[in-house]
Amino acid sequence: MFKHKPIIRYAAIALTALGLAGAASTASAEGLISIIVNDPANPYWLTEGNVAAATAEELGYESTVGAHKGDTNAESNLIDTAITNKSVAIILDPADASGSIGAVKKAVAANIPVFLVNAEINEEGIATAQLVSNNAQGAALGAQQWVETVGDAGKYVELFGAPSDNNAATRSNGYDTVLSQYPDLEKAGSEVANWNRTEGYNKMQNLMQANPDIIGVISGNDEMALGAIAALKEAGKLDMVKVGGFDGSPDAVAAIKAGTMQYSVLQPVAVFAREAVMQADSFLKTGETGADSEKQLFDCLLITTENVDKMTAPFTLSE
Repeated sequence: MFKHKPIIRYAAIALTALGLAGAASTASAEGLISIIVNDPANPYWLTEGNVAAATAEELGYESTVGAHKGDTNAESNLIDTAITNKSVAIILDPADASGSIGAVKKAVAANIPVFLVNAEINEEGIATAQLVSNNAQGAALGAQQWVETVGDAGKYVELFGAPSDNNAATRSNGYDTVLSQYPDLEKAGSEVANWNRTEGYNKMQNLMQANPDIIGVISGNDEMALGAIAALKEAGKLDMVKVGGFDGSPDAVAAIKAGTMQYSVLQPVAVFAREAVMQADSFLKTGETGADSEKQLFDCLLITTENVDKMTAPFTLSE
Protein backbone atom coordinates (compact mmCIF):
# COMPACT_ATOMS: atom_id res chain seq x y z
CA MET A 1 0.00 0.00 0.00
CA PHE A 2 1.05 3.56 -0.62
CA LYS A 3 1.83 5.72 2.38
CA HIS A 4 0.33 9.19 2.19
CA LYS A 5 2.66 12.12 2.74
CA PRO A 6 1.59 15.67 3.59
CA ILE A 7 2.59 18.47 1.25
CA ILE A 8 5.00 21.13 2.49
CA ARG A 9 3.03 24.27 1.60
CA TYR A 10 5.09 27.17 2.85
CA ALA A 11 8.80 26.89 2.08
CA ALA A 12 10.01 27.68 -1.42
CA ILE A 13 11.25 24.19 -2.05
CA ALA A 14 14.68 23.06 -3.22
CA LEU A 15 16.59 25.69 -5.12
CA THR A 16 16.11 28.37 -2.46
CA ALA A 17 15.58 26.43 0.76
CA LEU A 18 17.92 23.49 0.92
CA GLY A 19 20.50 24.90 3.28
CA LEU A 20 19.13 23.30 6.44
CA ALA A 21 19.07 19.88 4.82
CA GLY A 22 22.64 20.19 3.62
CA ALA A 23 24.00 21.41 6.93
CA ALA A 24 22.90 18.27 8.71
CA SER A 25 24.85 15.73 6.70
CA THR A 26 27.38 17.25 4.31
CA ALA A 27 30.37 16.04 6.31
CA SER A 28 29.91 12.35 5.54
CA ALA A 29 28.26 12.54 2.11
CA GLU A 30 30.29 11.60 -0.93
CA GLY A 31 29.92 10.08 -4.37
CA LEU A 32 27.72 10.60 -7.41
CA ILE A 33 23.92 10.58 -7.42
CA SER A 34 22.64 10.03 -10.96
CA ILE A 35 19.27 11.61 -11.72
CA ILE A 36 17.27 10.41 -14.71
CA VAL A 37 14.10 12.28 -15.73
CA ASN A 38 11.76 12.04 -18.69
CA ASP A 39 12.08 15.20 -20.78
CA PRO A 40 13.33 18.52 -19.37
CA ALA A 41 11.61 20.35 -22.22
CA ASN A 42 8.53 19.95 -20.02
CA PRO A 43 8.85 22.34 -17.03
CA TYR A 44 7.52 19.65 -14.70
CA TRP A 45 10.40 17.28 -15.44
CA LEU A 46 12.86 20.17 -15.60
CA THR A 47 11.88 21.11 -12.05
CA GLU A 48 12.12 17.48 -10.97
CA GLY A 49 15.72 17.22 -12.20
CA ASN A 50 16.79 20.64 -10.96
CA VAL A 51 15.42 20.10 -7.47
CA ALA A 52 16.92 16.62 -7.13
CA ALA A 53 20.33 17.83 -8.35
CA ALA A 54 20.31 20.88 -6.07
CA THR A 55 19.39 18.73 -3.08
CA ALA A 56 22.13 16.20 -3.82
CA GLU A 57 24.74 18.93 -4.12
CA GLU A 58 23.57 20.69 -0.96
CA LEU A 59 24.02 17.38 0.85
CA GLY A 60 27.58 17.11 -0.43
CA TYR A 61 27.18 14.71 -3.36
CA GLU A 62 28.02 15.19 -7.00
CA SER A 63 25.08 14.94 -9.37
CA THR A 64 24.27 14.43 -13.03
CA VAL A 65 20.90 14.75 -14.76
CA GLY A 66 20.01 12.72 -17.85
CA ALA A 67 16.77 12.37 -19.82
CA HIS A 68 15.30 9.25 -21.46
CA LYS A 69 12.33 11.05 -23.11
CA GLY A 70 10.09 8.06 -22.56
CA ASP A 71 12.43 5.65 -24.40
CA THR A 72 13.25 2.52 -22.38
CA ASN A 73 16.37 1.87 -24.48
CA ALA A 74 17.68 5.33 -23.67
CA GLU A 75 16.76 4.73 -20.04
CA SER A 76 18.70 1.47 -20.00
CA ASN A 77 21.75 3.22 -21.50
CA LEU A 78 21.56 5.93 -18.84
CA ILE A 79 21.41 3.26 -16.14
CA ASP A 80 24.52 1.64 -17.70
CA THR A 81 26.28 5.00 -17.56
CA ALA A 82 25.30 5.45 -13.92
CA ILE A 83 26.73 2.01 -13.14
CA THR A 84 29.94 2.72 -15.06
CA ASN A 85 30.30 6.02 -13.20
CA LYS A 86 29.98 4.16 -9.89
CA SER A 87 26.94 6.11 -8.75
CA VAL A 88 26.06 5.67 -5.10
CA ALA A 89 22.34 6.09 -5.83
CA ILE A 90 19.98 6.66 -8.74
CA ILE A 91 16.93 8.92 -8.74
CA LEU A 92 14.74 7.72 -11.63
CA ASP A 93 11.48 8.87 -13.18
CA PRO A 94 10.75 5.59 -14.97
CA ALA A 95 9.93 5.56 -18.68
CA ASP A 96 7.45 2.69 -18.53
CA ALA A 97 5.59 1.02 -15.68
CA SER A 98 6.51 -2.44 -16.95
CA GLY A 99 9.34 -1.73 -19.38
CA SER A 100 11.52 0.02 -16.77
CA ILE A 101 11.60 -2.93 -14.37
CA GLY A 102 14.62 -4.47 -16.08
CA ALA A 103 16.62 -1.26 -15.88
CA VAL A 104 15.88 -0.90 -12.18
CA LYS A 105 16.87 -4.53 -11.57
CA LYS A 106 20.13 -3.95 -13.45
CA ALA A 107 21.05 -1.05 -11.18
CA VAL A 108 20.13 -2.97 -8.04
CA ALA A 109 22.22 -5.94 -9.22
CA ALA A 110 25.15 -3.50 -9.36
CA ASN A 111 24.44 -2.62 -5.70
CA ILE A 112 23.08 0.82 -6.52
CA PRO A 113 19.84 1.71 -4.71
CA VAL A 114 17.15 3.21 -6.95
CA PHE A 115 14.61 5.79 -5.81
CA LEU A 116 11.68 6.25 -8.19
CA VAL A 117 9.92 9.60 -8.48
CA ASN A 118 6.72 10.74 -10.20
CA ALA A 119 5.90 7.40 -11.86
CA GLU A 120 5.84 3.90 -10.43
CA ILE A 121 6.77 0.48 -11.78
CA ASN A 122 4.55 -2.57 -11.71
CA GLU A 123 6.67 -4.50 -9.23
CA GLU A 124 7.48 -3.87 -5.60
CA GLY A 125 10.57 -4.91 -3.69
CA ILE A 126 13.11 -3.78 -6.32
CA ALA A 127 13.34 -0.02 -5.93
CA THR A 128 14.27 1.23 -2.48
CA ALA A 129 11.45 3.77 -2.62
CA GLN A 130 8.72 4.94 -4.99
CA LEU A 131 7.55 8.52 -4.40
CA VAL A 132 4.63 9.75 -6.50
CA SER A 133 1.77 12.21 -6.47
CA ASN A 134 -1.53 10.97 -5.12
CA ASN A 135 -3.02 10.89 -8.60
CA ALA A 136 -6.40 9.48 -7.57
CA GLN A 137 -6.84 12.21 -4.95
CA GLY A 138 -5.67 14.86 -7.42
CA ALA A 139 -7.99 13.60 -10.15
CA ALA A 140 -10.96 13.75 -7.78
CA LEU A 141 -10.03 17.34 -6.85
CA GLY A 142 -9.76 18.29 -10.51
CA ALA A 143 -12.99 16.61 -11.60
CA GLN A 144 -14.96 18.23 -8.79
CA GLN A 145 -13.60 21.64 -9.77
CA TRP A 146 -14.28 20.87 -13.43
CA VAL A 147 -17.97 20.26 -12.69
CA GLU A 148 -18.11 23.44 -10.65
CA THR A 149 -16.76 25.54 -13.51
CA VAL A 150 -18.09 23.68 -16.57
CA GLY A 151 -21.46 22.53 -15.26
CA ASP A 152 -23.21 19.22 -14.70
CA ALA A 153 -24.82 18.77 -18.11
CA GLY A 154 -23.53 18.62 -21.67
CA LYS A 155 -20.90 16.92 -23.79
CA TYR A 156 -17.21 16.93 -22.96
CA VAL A 157 -13.98 15.30 -24.15
CA GLU A 158 -10.85 14.02 -22.44
CA LEU A 159 -7.17 14.17 -23.34
CA PHE A 160 -5.38 11.07 -22.03
CA GLY A 161 -1.68 10.84 -21.15
CA ALA A 162 0.89 8.24 -22.18
CA PRO A 163 -0.63 4.76 -21.73
CA SER A 164 2.75 3.39 -20.62
CA ASP A 165 2.52 5.59 -17.51
CA ASN A 166 0.15 4.29 -14.83
CA ASN A 167 -0.58 7.89 -13.87
CA ALA A 168 -2.57 8.35 -17.09
CA ALA A 169 -5.07 5.61 -16.28
CA THR A 170 -5.24 6.57 -12.60
CA ARG A 171 -6.18 10.15 -13.45
CA SER A 172 -8.67 9.12 -16.12
CA ASN A 173 -10.33 6.64 -13.78
CA GLY A 174 -10.46 9.31 -11.08
CA TYR A 175 -12.16 11.70 -13.48
CA ASP A 176 -14.69 9.06 -14.48
CA THR A 177 -15.46 8.21 -10.86
CA VAL A 178 -16.57 11.78 -10.23
CA LEU A 179 -18.08 12.73 -13.59
CA SER A 180 -20.11 9.52 -13.90
CA GLN A 181 -22.13 10.72 -10.92
CA TYR A 182 -23.69 13.35 -13.20
CA PRO A 183 -26.03 11.55 -15.64
CA ASP A 184 -26.45 14.62 -17.84
CA LEU A 185 -22.72 14.81 -18.55
CA GLU A 186 -21.68 12.82 -21.62
CA LYS A 187 -18.10 11.97 -22.53
CA ALA A 188 -18.30 12.45 -26.29
CA GLY A 189 -14.71 11.48 -27.05
CA SER A 190 -11.25 10.72 -25.68
CA GLU A 191 -7.85 10.91 -27.35
CA VAL A 192 -4.36 9.85 -26.26
CA ALA A 193 -2.03 12.86 -26.47
CA ASN A 194 0.98 11.42 -24.58
CA TRP A 195 1.45 14.36 -22.16
CA ASN A 196 2.49 16.50 -25.17
CA ARG A 197 1.29 20.01 -26.06
CA THR A 198 1.56 19.55 -29.82
CA GLU A 199 -0.35 16.29 -29.66
CA GLY A 200 -2.92 17.96 -27.43
CA TYR A 201 -3.39 20.62 -30.10
CA ASN A 202 -3.74 18.09 -32.91
CA LYS A 203 -6.02 15.74 -30.99
CA MET A 204 -8.20 18.66 -29.89
CA GLN A 205 -8.72 19.60 -33.53
CA ASN A 206 -9.95 16.06 -34.21
CA LEU A 207 -12.21 16.09 -31.18
CA MET A 208 -13.73 19.45 -32.14
CA GLN A 209 -14.49 18.29 -35.66
CA ALA A 210 -16.22 15.15 -34.39
CA ASN A 211 -17.96 16.92 -31.50
CA PRO A 212 -18.68 20.56 -32.35
CA ASP A 213 -21.06 21.03 -29.41
CA ILE A 214 -18.79 20.18 -26.47
CA ILE A 215 -18.72 22.42 -23.42
CA GLY A 216 -15.51 21.27 -21.76
CA VAL A 217 -12.17 19.48 -21.94
CA ILE A 218 -10.66 17.57 -19.03
CA SER A 219 -6.99 16.80 -19.48
CA GLY A 220 -4.52 14.42 -17.88
CA ASN A 221 -1.83 17.12 -17.74
CA ASP A 222 -1.21 20.79 -18.40
CA GLU A 223 0.77 20.39 -21.60
CA MET A 224 -2.09 18.59 -23.36
CA ALA A 225 -4.54 21.12 -21.91
CA LEU A 226 -2.47 24.03 -23.22
CA GLY A 227 -2.43 22.43 -26.65
CA ALA A 228 -6.22 22.12 -26.50
CA ILE A 229 -6.52 25.77 -25.49
CA ALA A 230 -4.45 26.79 -28.53
CA ALA A 231 -6.68 24.75 -30.84
CA LEU A 232 -9.87 26.11 -29.28
CA LYS A 233 -8.60 29.69 -29.53
CA GLU A 234 -7.69 29.21 -33.17
CA ALA A 235 -11.18 27.85 -33.87
CA GLY A 236 -12.85 30.75 -32.04
CA LYS A 237 -14.35 28.39 -29.45
CA LEU A 238 -12.35 29.16 -26.33
CA ASP A 239 -15.13 31.29 -24.83
CA MET A 240 -17.57 28.37 -25.19
CA VAL A 241 -15.36 25.48 -24.03
CA LYS A 242 -13.73 25.36 -20.59
CA VAL A 243 -10.48 23.46 -19.96
CA GLY A 244 -8.98 21.89 -16.85
CA GLY A 245 -5.39 20.70 -16.43
CA PHE A 246 -3.12 18.72 -14.13
CA ASP A 247 0.47 19.49 -12.96
CA GLY A 248 0.50 23.13 -11.92
CA SER A 249 3.12 24.16 -14.50
CA PRO A 250 4.20 27.80 -14.92
CA ASP A 251 2.41 28.06 -18.27
CA ALA A 252 -0.77 26.66 -16.70
CA VAL A 253 -0.50 29.20 -13.89
CA ALA A 254 -0.24 31.95 -16.51
CA ALA A 255 -3.27 30.52 -18.36
CA ILE A 256 -5.32 30.46 -15.15
CA LYS A 257 -4.41 34.09 -14.51
CA ALA A 258 -5.40 34.91 -18.09
CA GLY A 259 -8.70 33.08 -17.72
CA THR A 260 -8.06 30.58 -20.52
CA MET A 261 -7.60 27.59 -18.20
CA GLN A 262 -10.10 27.04 -15.42
CA TYR A 263 -7.83 25.26 -12.94
CA SER A 264 -4.86 22.94 -12.61
CA VAL A 265 -4.10 20.22 -10.08
CA LEU A 266 -0.68 20.92 -8.58
CA GLN A 267 1.61 17.90 -8.32
CA PRO A 268 4.15 18.51 -5.54
CA VAL A 269 7.12 17.51 -7.71
CA ALA A 270 9.46 19.90 -5.90
CA VAL A 271 8.57 18.18 -2.64
CA PHE A 272 8.97 14.56 -3.62
CA ALA A 273 12.03 15.14 -5.83
CA ARG A 274 13.77 16.66 -2.81
CA GLU A 275 12.43 13.95 -0.50
CA ALA A 276 13.74 11.18 -2.77
CA VAL A 277 17.28 12.52 -2.48
CA MET A 278 16.91 12.98 1.27
CA GLN A 279 15.80 9.35 1.57
CA ALA A 280 18.73 8.25 -0.60
CA ASP A 281 21.10 10.12 1.70
CA SER A 282 19.52 8.49 4.75
CA PHE A 283 19.69 5.04 3.18
CA LEU A 284 23.34 5.41 2.20
CA LYS A 285 24.26 6.42 5.74
CA THR A 286 21.97 4.26 7.86
CA GLY A 287 20.51 1.56 5.63
CA GLU A 288 17.02 3.02 6.20
CA THR A 289 15.06 5.58 4.19
CA GLY A 290 13.15 6.86 7.19
CA ALA A 291 9.86 6.24 5.37
CA ASP A 292 7.26 3.74 6.55
CA SER A 293 6.90 2.03 3.18
CA GLU A 294 8.45 1.68 -0.25
CA LYS A 295 5.52 3.35 -2.02
CA GLN A 296 4.64 6.83 -0.82
CA LEU A 297 1.86 9.14 -2.02
CA PHE A 298 2.08 12.94 -1.87
CA ASP A 299 -1.24 14.77 -1.92
CA CYS A 300 -2.03 17.25 -4.69
CA LEU A 301 -3.42 20.78 -4.41
CA LEU A 302 -5.93 22.66 -6.54
CA ILE A 303 -4.90 25.89 -8.28
CA THR A 304 -7.74 28.23 -9.28
CA THR A 305 -8.18 31.94 -9.84
CA GLU A 306 -8.75 32.26 -6.09
CA ASN A 307 -5.27 31.12 -5.05
CA VAL A 308 -3.12 31.31 -8.18
CA ASP A 309 -1.34 34.42 -6.89
CA LYS A 310 0.04 32.32 -4.02
CA MET A 311 2.38 30.39 -6.29
CA THR A 312 5.76 31.27 -4.77
CA ALA A 313 8.00 29.24 -7.11
CA PRO A 314 7.49 26.65 -9.88
CA PHE A 315 5.17 23.92 -8.57
CA THR A 316 5.10 25.50 -5.10
CA LEU A 317 1.90 26.88 -3.56
CA SER A 318 1.80 28.65 -0.19
CA GLU A 319 -1.21 29.29 1.99
